[in-house]
Amino acid sequence: MTLSNSTLSILAIVAVVLSCATLALVVLRGMDRRLRPGSPASSDARIEVQVEAHGRVIERLENAMRQLAGGEKRLAELFQGAVQHVGVVRFDAFEDMGGRLSFSAALLDDHGDGIVITSINGRQDTRCYAKTVQRGTSIHNLSDEEEQAIREAMSGRRAASATR
Repeated sequence: MTLSNSTLSILAIVAVVLSCATLALVVLRGMDRRLRPGSPASSDARIEVQVEAHGRVIERLENAMRQLAGGEKRLAELFQGAVQHVGVVRFDAFEDMGGRLSFSAALLDDHGDGIVITSINGRQDTRCYAKTVQRGTSIHNLSDEEEQAIREAMSGRRAASATR
C-alpha cells in the first residue's frame, strides 16, 4: 500500500500528538496514584510496557518521516526538468489583420531550457515554428515577440501580453 506524502505527513503528526498525550496521561496517572494516601503504588511494569510501545510507534513515525523526506527530494529533482515557466505574447503579424491571433509561447524548465513556439496567422494560412531554448537563449534567430515571451517566462509572469 502506498500513501501520498501529505497523507503520511498528517498520519505522522497525529501519531506523535497521540503518543505525547498518552505518555502524559500515563505519567500523570502514575503520579496521582503515588500521591494518594493508602493506595498501592502503580505498576511500574505496566508503565514500562506502555512507554516501550510508544517508543516503537515513535520509531516507526521517524522512519516514515525519513521516507517522506527522501520522496520529496526525488520529486524535487524530477520537477527541475518539468515545464515551470510559461510566457505568452499575442500580436498582429500583419497590419491588415486584427484580433491578435498570432502568438509566441515560451515553455521553459527551471534552468531556462525548453522551446518557444510561434504561430503566425494570415488570411490564407497559419504557420507554426518551434525553436529550442537553452538557458534563456536560442541558436536560432528569434523575433522580438519570441524574445519577449522568453523574458516573460524567465521572469515568472503568467499573464499574456500584447504587442503592436
